[in-house]
Amino acid sequence: RLSRCGPGRPRTRPALVVADKGYSSTKIRSSLRRRGITAAIPERIDQINGRLCRGESRCRLDRVAYRRRNVVERCFNRLKHNKALATGYDKRARHYQAMVTLACLRLWLP
Repeated sequence: RLSRCGPGRPRTRPALVVADKGYSSTKIRSSLRRRGITAAIPERIDQINGRLCRGESRCRLDRVAYRRRNVVERCFNRLKHNKALATGYDKRARHYQAMVTLACLRLWLP
């Protein structure tokens, strides 16, 4: 949930979903389209060839949004260097949240 600046219900669905080629199936794309969510998912080569054979156009990819995905992936990979975060064996959510906060601080501080 994302809280709004003013009054009203919190927004519960994202405006954009960015994923890799593993999530480029027709079922996922149609589900996102039904919900009014924009997808920035590159197509697999077999899907591209199938579209071209049927005479359809290729899906447009928002390359700027897809490039930002790389920053998030690299951040997750750097956070996983902390063994406690990678395994996730904490019993309480607040303890895990504290470990995430400490790991982020270690990344940001020199």
